[in-house]
Formats: sequence, C-alpha cells, structure tokens
Amino acid sequence: MIATVHTSTRAERHDLRVQITARHCEVPEDVLERTESQVQALTKYSPRASAADVVYTEEKLTKTAEIIMHIHGGEPVVAQGEGSEFRSALDEMIERISRRLRRQRERRTDHKAPPLGKGISEG
Repeated sequence: MIATVHTSTRAERHDLRVQITARHCEVPEDVLERTESQVQALTKYSPRASAADVVYTEEKLTKTAEIIMHIHGGEPVVAQGEGSEFRSALDEMIERISRRLRRQRERRTDHKAPPLGKGISEG
C-alpha cells in the first residue's frame, strides 16, 4: 500500500477539512485521532483556515510529519516535524505550525487602530 488517506470534516465552530495521508508506512489509530484533534485546535490561531493536509512518511529510522494549512485569502502555512516515533514528529510539527500561526496573527493585529479611549481628546 503506497498511501492511506484519512479524511474528516467536523462541523464545529469552524469548518476545517483535515486530510491525513500515510506514505509507505502504517500510522497507529491513536496518532491519527490525536492529529485530527490537535489540527482542529489550530483554528484558534487562524479562524480563516479552510483545510489542512497532514502527510506522514517513514524513511529508515526517521518518521516525519508535515502539515500544509490552507488559509482562506492567504498563503498556505507549512511546517514539518521529525522524530523516532510518529507521536514525537506530530508534537514537533504542531509546535512549529502553532508558532507560525501565532506570529501571523500578531502581525495582523498589530496594524489595528488604537483603542477608542486613547484617541479621543477631552474637551
């Protein structure tokens, strides 16, 4: 089997399509469930995220997890994690993409107008 695809769409607060693919490897079911829940949780950093593609690969002793998060109206955000197990690769990948999404969100909110109370002159 070359690739196994696990697709899920949850109709929660945000409609985020999560597609998980395993290339040349078998990913345990608990890791697949954890992947889906952690990727769904990333919508708190980027509410405009529309889809996420997660790819697991295995080469010799290295296991790799890569995510491509598609943002509506923006560029896709990519992160990768490596480890001796799929769980550690997933943790590293989630940490990296959450850091990038937080940074994007902070940059976007820095350009907002000052609070109303500070811009009004007393008179």
